[in-house]
Amino acid sequence: MKSSKEEHRRHAPKTLRFALITVSSSRYSAKIRGEKYRDESQERAVEIIKEAGHVVKVRDLVDDDLNMIRLKLFELLKDVDLDVLVFIGGTGVSKKDVTIEAIKPLLDKELNGFGEIFRWISFQRIGVAAFLSRAMMGTINDKAVMCVPGSPQAVETALEEFIPELPHLIYILRS
Repeated sequence: MKSSKEEHRRHAPKTLRFALITVSSSRYSAKIRGEKYRDESQERAVEIIKEAGHVVKVRDLVDDDLNMIRLKLFELLKDVDLDVLVFIGGTGVSKKDVTIEAIKPLLDKELNGFGEIFRWISFQRIGVAAFLSRAMMGTINDKAVMCVPGSPQAVETALEEFIPELPHLIYILRS
């Protein structure tokens, strides 16, 4: 007899559709000024998502601004062609880091294990500084919403470790 986890995986979507939103004041300012900027973290996220057989449907950039983050979130929640929304950056402890404050109050459910496991893996890689991350994941309207630190290494940790389980999550949300 198959376990429910195996059964869920069998019925889970094979290809997920992602939105990647970088939250960064410096990059946003450069964008507004019409200057070129590089977003290594988002570029790395695209690589990982595609390598896993999924699709990136939306790529964007917003300022470290609570209202701007929420407006982008609301816009993405209306898009029925998205499964996973990833906010990259703004998860630290500085005064300008407001991604968590913007998104957490709007979650239908918070998946506390994501942040706990993310910090545990990060601790193994970078040491005790991992506690400074407020990375989190939750669900809103049958979509997964991830908030991860802005470094390329943190994006790798979050996506490489958790992408394999995301189809299972989406299946459960929509069942």
